[in-house]
Amino acid sequence: MDRRSLVDQALAGAVAGAWPERFAEALRYPIETGGKRVRPLLVLAAHEAVSDGAAPEPALHAAAAIELVHTYSLVHDDLPCMDDDDERRGRPTAHVVFGEAAAVLIGDGLLTRAFEVLTRAPIPADAVVACVAALSRAAGPEGMVAGQAADIGMGGPVTELEALTRLHAGKTGALLQCAAVLGGICAGASADQRAALERYGASVGLAFQLWDDVLDADEDAGDDGPPSFVRLLGVEETQRRARAMVEDAITAVAGLPRPAPLEALARSVVDRAI
Repeated sequence: MDRRSLVDQALAGAVAGAWPERFAEALRYPIETGGKRVRPLLVLAAHEAVSDGAAPEPALHAAAAIELVHTYSLVHDDLPCMDDDDERRGRPTAHVVFGEAAAVLIGDGLLTRAFEVLTRAPIPADAVVACVAALSRAAGPEGMVAGQAADIGMGGPVTELEALTRLHAGKTGALLQCAAVLGGICAGASADQRAALERYGASVGLAFQLWDDVLDADEDAGDDGPPSFVRLLGVEETQRRARAMVEDAITAVAGLPRPAPLEALARSVVDRAI
């Protein structure tokens, strides 16, 4: 079974057992919408890089957990009180199908189930604790939630490069960095290896957002569009910085036992078509 299929299987198992049945259906809906599964695949790539190609099963719980957190964030982001999006990946968003109150509960259910899934990971107890701590920090008020708070204006206008970088380091980068770290923890990474994965994840996270802004440049054109790196730097400089971040990420993990999967994933960030 390929890694994407392993992740999808783990996600299906992660949300099994919910009730009432209508809520169980609602909980599955945003997961079955699909997506690139970048974060869980990054968990597995980091595990492979540190373990020198060991079987991925020890990291599958962490992979499922981080995708559950990411999916919860999308469900809540789509709500009318946030981004007010009616469609995601070609399908109606959860609040359109099930209602706003149910969408809040879907997000709540996915987030809390993520940590339950982590506790069942077949890794040493201290590694489980480290995974829970890392994911809590990345998803919480110093990471993803902080970035979302800044995005809705709680940090003031985002008009400077430093503020925009910090916003996306939380909203987008925190979970990507965490994914790399979780894979390392599940593989028994040393302190130096974890530091390398943290640097890798931070660089990939920034590259991902820089390139997203390039891809969205035409869509966001105009004076009243959202703040973006392209608005502040221009398309060419944004592309240059994204590629530089990819190279920094690759350099960071060059000393790991099997860095090739992480190198390929990093390069895929800027291989997305413009």
